[in-house]
Amino acid sequence: MRKLKKAALALIATTALAASALPAAAEDIFVPLFTYRTGPFAGSGTYIANGMHDYLEMLNQRDGGIGGVKIAIEECETGYNTTKGLECYEAVKPKHPVLVNPWSTGITLPIIPKAAVDKIPVLSMAYGLSASSEGDTFPWIFNPPDTYWDGMSMIIKYIAAQEGGLAKLKGKKIGYLYLDAGYGKEPLPFLADLSKELGFETKLYPVAAAEMQNQSAQWLNVRRDRPDYMIMYGWGAMQPTAVKEAVKTNYPMEKFISIWWPSEEDAKGAGKEAAGFKTLNWHAATPDFPVIKDIEKHVVGAGKSQTPKDQLGTVLYNRGVYNSMLIAEGIRTAQKLTGKKVVTGEDVRRGMESLNIDAARLKELGMDGFAGPIKLSCADHNGHRPTFVQRFDGAKYVKVSDWIEPMHDKVGPLLKADAKAYAEKNAGWPKRTEACDSK
Repeated sequence: MRKLKKAALALIATTALAASALPAAAEDIFVPLFTYRTGPFAGSGTYIANGMHDYLEMLNQRDGGIGGVKIAIEECETGYNTTKGLECYEAVKPKHPVLVNPWSTGITLPIIPKAAVDKIPVLSMAYGLSASSEGDTFPWIFNPPDTYWDGMSMIIKYIAAQEGGLAKLKGKKIGYLYLDAGYGKEPLPFLADLSKELGFETKLYPVAAAEMQNQSAQWLNVRRDRPDYMIMYGWGAMQPTAVKEAVKTNYPMEKFISIWWPSEEDAKGAGKEAAGFKTLNWHAATPDFPVIKDIEKHVVGAGKSQTPKDQLGTVLYNRGVYNSMLIAEGIRTAQKLTGKKVVTGEDVRRGMESLNIDAARLKELGMDGFAGPIKLSCADHNGHRPTFVQRFDGAKYVKVSDWIEPMHDKVGPLLKADAKAYAEKNAGWPKRTEACDSK
């Protein structure tokens, strides 16, 4: 009964947000948000959903939208379920969205072939198919600021730095704990290549979605194998469970490093012993920025949000803000390119390919120091930006490394080869015909 009540309340809240959004009209720009506020991934998804919604709503309340045009915001609950996600896609398609962001690799993959046909750009921010960074093959898909292969290369570089260089990885044992789904499997070929080239041994610990909260078998194997380092690609309930199991197993937390998805709550649940747990990140995890203050003033404080005040500035909330900032800047760039106020999906695809958010623009956005500059192009739909390592100190994440560049020389050729293989595997994959505006 409690679970049914919780799900019903979440559904009512989501419906209320959608109902409070501006109705899609000829003079609006329709931006659907695929979210999951319910289910086993809600602990992660709710933060992201709140950040995405609040940034766009702030633009509506503070600026009257983008370029004088209101944004029609509509959430569609996917539960992180691929079938539901595709139902959301089909439901929003007749309303002519200027862009969709699925927020699930499993949902993104089957949408990729649809995007060019439906002329709807897809933003899979730092997730999805790594090879979709290759704009010549995937002109409708964007996955900035990094691919999962970039992330793996940066984690390996960080580990190597702790050991004294890449050559010192030879003979080491590195464990990989991952969600046994499209997301977690994405880096496997790249990790295998790095393992062979650099001479370290990889131990794999897949976690089925149905077993995210029961990882005793995986951590029993970790205790047996005694890897020198553990890397995690998790999501939802998998992440706090993994941190708790690592503490329970007495695994050295300073050597437990995740891709960029764990929240503060994922680590806090394991208590003070979780201090030392590390993740990659590319943006700030504090509320101390003008953009967050404006969200607090115009949206959260005005009762136009589901966000608790103490959630502002947290890792995944800020991740949602960053995501919607990319959407808004893609729309704004499209308006400049076309001279139109009400832009289409085709226009926004051009806008995303010409995205150039430099330090000056970040300052104008109230995000000076929030994240690094990013520039996309017709060929590069990702940017492959550096990230840093942040360490959980028992309450919050603290930056503990310099910026780490991806292994461009290793990732780049693999991305091109994988994009080529994807096109060849999918017979009749269209060659790029879209115009290019980026320089």
